[in-house]
Amino acid sequence: MKPVVYTLSYLNNDKPAALHTCLQNSSEFRGPSVIARTRNFLLGTVYIVPTCPFPMSLSDYIRTVPKVELHVHLEGSIQPETLLALAKRHRVDLPAETVEGLRAWYQFQDFHHFIEVYVKITECLKTVEDFELIVHEFGAEMARQNIRYAEVTFSPSSHRWINGIHQDTYFTGLTRGRKRVKDEYGVEINWVFDIVRNAEHAGCESYQVAADYTTGVAIDGMQDGVVALGLGGLEAGYPPAPFAPWFDRARKAGLHSAPHAGELAGPESIWSAIRDLGAERLGHGVRAIEDPDLVAYLAEHRIPIEINPTSNIRLGVYPSMETHPLRRLYDAGVIVTVNSDDPPLFNTTLTEEIALLPDVFDCDLDLINEILLNAVRTSFLPGDRRKQMEVEFWG
Repeated sequence: MKPVVYTLSYLNNDKPAALHTCLQNSSEFRGPSVIARTRNFLLGTVYIVPTCPFPMSLSDYIRTVPKVELHVHLEGSIQPETLLALAKRHRVDLPAETVEGLRAWYQFQDFHHFIEVYVKITECLKTVEDFELIVHEFGAEMARQNIRYAEVTFSPSSHRWINGIHQDTYFTGLTRGRKRVKDEYGVEINWVFDIVRNAEHAGCESYQVAADYTTGVAIDGMQDGVVALGLGGLEAGYPPAPFAPWFDRARKAGLHSAPHAGELAGPESIWSAIRDLGAERLGHGVRAIEDPDLVAYLAEHRIPIEINPTSNIRLGVYPSMETHPLRRLYDAGVIVTVNSDDPPLFNTTLTEEIALLPDVFDCDLDLINEILLNAVRTSFLPGDRRKQMEVEFWG
């Protein structure tokens, strides 16, 4: 069954025709209304004129369909070309002096090497213009993939203690970049400011100091797109429970709770994130599969998980895609979303992650669309904006 592109005309004829996608096979339509199954990209009252329909492959559909991403790190989105330019600008020594060399250095070796890469990236970000640049470039990449909205993770304490960067510097850059992305590409970005568990590796004297700082700047930024407090960094050896006071403070201020849990630590980390941090959505969460009671709890309580398949393989959480539990978690009733985590560091994109759904996880078109829609419905956008986005995307 292949999607088919149809030309759509507006009833009032005051807007240019748009391309929308629908399914050619009528058995996939819910009753006589084709519009009910149309994948909308634009607002407006439309009717379908099937002029010269042409087949669209599933890969083309995945490439062009509108998307939302809930788990992606800003610092981990920086392309090697940009990092090289920033390093030259600020005279920061990198392990390689060419784009090809940096790509090779980006390739994951182990988690400690991964942290080393993150620290070196952070050392290259020093000015308002640097932060504006990386947001703008990420937004351009989002637009290229038709990612219309993202909740992007950012680690304030790393910039504060590695580089001594004041929050006015990075937040001004983030805000300028976010506005440019919206104005130029129509792409929306909100922020998840995450506490780094192992903050002492970034020069901070203690996790308490880093947690207090991050929570404070997250609350300060709520009027400029910060929607949640996260928890990242080394999971093994840094359980969620000690961070409960800062998540309590953030939730009382109106922020959502979106900690990483169940990636490099097992189900006990997820249970603690739920019970101690009030997790509304879980970064990764895949190791819930090791505890049937936890899987049932996630399904019953509708707690979504942000799955990053390629990241999980690169970090050694699972040895292969064939052993990855995404499909088993979905079949057990867990709300799953698909994300890219740190795209250039894992040599992937959100589009490529979504393409794994049919290729690896045996998902048909309806299931792919359901997982795509999960990202809209479980975002931290206000309820009316979520509904509006669902209409914009799906009709």
